[in-house]
Parts: sequence; C-alpha cells; structure tokens
Amino acid sequence: MTRFGRVAAIASAAAVSALLLTACAGGGGNSDLSGDLAGAGSSAQGSAQESWIAAFQTANANVNITYDPAGSGAGREQFIAGGVAFAGSDSYLNDEELAKTFAGCAPSTKPFEVPDYISPIAVIYNVDGVTNLNLDASVLAKIFTGKITKWNDAAIVALNSGTTLPDLAITAVHRSDKSGTTKNFTDYLNKVAPKDWTEAAADVFPGKTGEGAQGTSGVVSAVKGGKGTIGYADFSKAAGLGVANIKVGDKFVAPTAAGASAVVAESTVVEGRDSADLAFKINRATTDPTHYPLVLVSYIIGCQEYADAAVAPLVKAYVGYIVSPEGQAVAAKAAGSAPLTAELSAKAAAIVAAVK
Repeated sequence: MTRFGRVAAIASAAAVSALLLTACAGGGGNSDLSGDLAGAGSSAQGSAQESWIAAFQTANANVNITYDPAGSGAGREQFIAGGVAFAGSDSYLNDEELAKTFAGCAPSTKPFEVPDYISPIAVIYNVDGVTNLNLDASVLAKIFTGKITKWNDAAIVALNSGTTLPDLAITAVHRSDKSGTTKNFTDYLNKVAPKDWTEAAADVFPGKTGEGAQGTSGVVSAVKGGKGTIGYADFSKAAGLGVANIKVGDKFVAPTAAGASAVVAESTVVEGRDSADLAFKINRATTDPTHYPLVLVSYIIGCQEYADAAVAPLVKAYVGYIVSPEGQAVAAKAAGSAPLTAELSAKAAAIVAAVK
C-alpha cells in the first residue's frame, strides 16, 4: 500500500458514493437536511471555512452552520467539552487529549480526525525598503529566541547579498493563544535547527521574547502596524506584507501551495493511532527545493459516533463536502490552499461516511 496505507480500506464503496454525491450536488446539496451545526478552532482555515459554509448553506437552505476561528487550542478544548460538534485544528490531538472523555460523543467512542486544509505558513515581515528577504531555520530560531535583535545582523546580511538591511531593531511577533500554527512553526524550527531551537513543538509559544498577539489576524495586524516586525501566519493572510524565502537544501524557497502539497505527499501518518485518525508526521528536514516544509496540515475533528444522533447526518454531509474534490477546490480558490490528493480525499471521505 502507499504511505497512507495504515488506514484500512474501510467503507471504500461508501467513500466513492460520497464523492459522487458531492460532485453531483453543488455544496453537498441535500434537501432533507436541516438543523444547526457549530464548530470552532483554527483561525488559519477561517477563510476556507467561510467559503465552505457559504457554498454548503446555499445548497442546503435548512442548515445553519457557525464556525468560531478562536484558535486551534480553543477549538479542541470546546470540542472535548461538548460545546461544539466539530473542531478545526492545525495540530492533531495529542495523547493526553485522546485519553480524555469527549462529552459530545457516544460513551466509549473516540473522535475521527481527517485533514481538510493544507497550507504553507508564511514568514511575514515589515521592513521599509526590503522587498526580498532570505532566511534559514537557524537565523529564524535566533530571531524568535531574541539572540538576533537587529535587521543588519551579520547572520542575516550573509543570507541576503545585494540587499541593504537597516540598522533597525527586530520585533518578533508570535501567537499569544494556543495555536496549531505555532506548533507547526516551532516543530519546523526544532527539526531543522535543533541547536538553535531546543524547545519541542508546542501550541503555546515557548519563548518570552518579542510580542504576543491573539489569533492569525492579531499577528498579521501587529506585523502590519509595526516597524521592523516579523511573524508567522497562514499564507492566505499574508497579502500586503513582505514574505520571506526559507532555505531548503541549497536554495531559498517561497511559500506555495504546490510546495506544501509536495511535503505532505511524502509524509507519513502517525503510528499507533485509531484507523479513523489521519494525523501526519511532516518531513520538515527535506532538502528538496520543490518542497516547502514550513507547512501546516489542518484537521477537522469530530465524533465517530455522536451522543445526539441528530448531529451525525449534518457532520457527515458538511465534513464530507469539505474533504471532497469540490470542497477542496472551493478552499483553494478562496484561501490559496493545496487541495487534498485524490487518494487522501477518498480516505478522509471513507472515515466521514462511517460517522453515526
């Protein structure tokens, strides 16, 4: 089997059926559906969620969906507590979270977890006169630990021949809330520059230097409103700011959906998890310059079986639409994300089709 082979070929016929249904009915249209569905979580996939909800509700006039982009950590917490029917998260559930009781799920059942949004994380900056910036993981780690404090530091200058860098203080902006984007960013630094970034990947930014901001929008606003600022955010939110190239192998690479998709395609699922759990271990240390390893894989997390059976048809229809080729195309247009491969889309659809 392929690198995704850990997931059993469950409900393959159901997966094909689900994909055909969504392809034939724009927005996963089903006139029999009605009710309210609430989700919360990742602010990175906020634009994609807006586009999915708009399309789905147009096709399903009796369904009302809300999504609060409160951040990945907040979304997972709300889902575990039973406050929302699904969570969007830029990092998968950890072992401690999986050991908890999920209030909205039927007793003794576990959640499903499927990827729905793949996007590069952009290193965004605001430095007057600097329109092209190259950075490697070591320099990034030193900036975000406060070891490099000026834009004309010799380490940055060495990576940017021909660019005039100002004698200007650096303000590094990080997320102040629990963030899957932070976990992906810190995982990248730890895997690629372990001598300079010794902290393990974490949803909460581990350093005390720089400036904290709430949510993706908060980081973007802080970088835009500052001078000499640098931060990290989903690429879909980087418009109007400088976006750095990161070093991959012996080249500097700009963030692209294709580069993000290539990394995920060569990554493996996390071992030892339930067959309904498609959590990925990303190969951050790739040296292939066609890849962009500073990437986030965002997930939809829901119940394999809901305590309230009336919720299941709504989740199956909405999340089934999200992971379908049609839903993925809508997100790519709205947010510039990388669509799931046909293989991964089918695997996700099979898991969602089994929800009850």
